[in-house]
Amino acid sequence: MLITEDFLHYVWKFRLFDRAELKTVEGDEIEVFSAGLHNKHAGPDFQNARLRIGETTWAGNVELHISSADWQRHGHNTDKAYDSVILHVVYRDDAPVTLPNGRRIPTLELHNRIAPELYNRYHKLLFGERQFIPCEANMAGVDSLSMSTWLSRILIERLEKRSEAVLTALATNRGDWEETFYQFLAANFGFKTNALPFELLARSLPQITLAKHKNNPLQIEALIFGQAGFLDGDMADDYPRKLKTEYQYLKHKHGLKPIDNHLWKFMRMRPQNFPTIRLAQFAGLIVQSNHLLSKILEIREVDILRSLFDSISINPYWENHYRFDAESKPSPKNLGKASADVLLLNTVALFLFTYGKQHRQQYHINRALKLLESLPAEKNNITADFVNLGLKIKTAFESQALLELKNNYCDHKKCLDCTVGNKILKLS
Repeated sequence: MLITEDFLHYVWKFRLFDRAELKTVEGDEIEVFSAGLHNKHAGPDFQNARLRIGETTWAGNVELHISSADWQRHGHNTDKAYDSVILHVVYRDDAPVTLPNGRRIPTLELHNRIAPELYNRYHKLLFGERQFIPCEANMAGVDSLSMSTWLSRILIERLEKRSEAVLTALATNRGDWEETFYQFLAANFGFKTNALPFELLARSLPQITLAKHKNNPLQIEALIFGQAGFLDGDMADDYPRKLKTEYQYLKHKHGLKPIDNHLWKFMRMRPQNFPTIRLAQFAGLIVQSNHLLSKILEIREVDILRSLFDSISINPYWENHYRFDAESKPSPKNLGKASADVLLLNTVALFLFTYGKQHRQQYHINRALKLLESLPAEKNNITADFVNLGLKIKTAFESQALLELKNNYCDHKKCLDCTVGNKILKLS
């Protein structure tokens, strides 16, 4: 059998071994009151366990290995962090383990105490044939309550991990939440294809600079298109010529340096998603909503939040243009519900959650979760494959959680850390 330490951790954590007449290899009786807290960081594998060994009750740490000799191979014999180990749990005992003071660590051998059926289910789950995820053949059998509870937990994990990037940027911006929100919003306005140039644009053009011109839409547009590098060269149409004139003045006034225009990508994109159109929409949002994060923190209704994005007005020039000096058939250039929902998901919900955590305001955390519950599920290859397995995915709350499940559990075969995996092992 291919035994792994992860499997032993799972067996010990849930005490899935034969505990009848449990004894150490030295012959002392063992009673396990608490397996301890699973430690996934440096140090012994389980902390604060409670055991009775012989006539003595112990409280301390437990270390697990495939074989006893791993203790020395892993360098624990010279690491004082392991001096507090009260029990060494191994699959096979092949060498006595002693501490520097000469005390021999009691050892429990699990060989012949693990049911072959449990191991076979584990091996099939992690190493069996699959096309998408390890448990694809069994996921439909997991009850909806367990699935819902687990998805809620890993959604929080996802939001907490994504919050780290927000807090890092917040520190760089000296605690300025509005500026940090503005930078993240800009990056998400570029969606995947143009996220980087949008982020660089926002960093080159601080929100405080835009705020000085909030009552002049033409200057806001000039600053954004100019900093994006779209106002170089000669312009034929009156509108871009005006933008260029304004930008030349504002560039000198504020000491601005535009980003490289070649960073923007047009290839293989629908004209509706051209960066010029996204920049026009971004300018429209800045014109209509100054200090946007403060407004978002005050708004309670999801429909009102969405209206901040899907009702953006842009300069009429873009009604029949996708690029400067290139007239096209008239068509609406509003942001659209789907794009607005992406911004609500990736920016607004994230900042509500992070702001709530940072200020210990559960109200904003709950608003973030409620917002995700109100948004439609994302449609991509991963969610489509989960749907094919029989899952009903209706909201962004569920789709975000499933993305976390796939990318950080399934792809790494962390089935023993997953409620779904544990349920399958117990149901099989």
